[in-house]
Amino acid sequence: MFNDLARMGRYLGQAARMLVGMPDYETYVEHMANKHPHQSVMSYEAFFRERQEARYGGGNGRPIRCC
Repeated sequence: MFNDLARMGRYLGQAARMLVGMPDYETYVEHMANKHPHQSVMSYEAFFRERQEARYGGGNGRPIRCC
């Protein structure tokens, strides 16, 4: 029972972070280890920067947007 509650709490926390636009680095690292073990994992700073640019623009010649 507690295992299911912990799992549910983790998923709810992840969903809440996604709603406010905060990336989930731990999920990214787990995904890379499971699905792409031959590729290197970005540092937290690089991951956060990449997610911000993907969400708000401003990278690689793209216009900056606020919404």
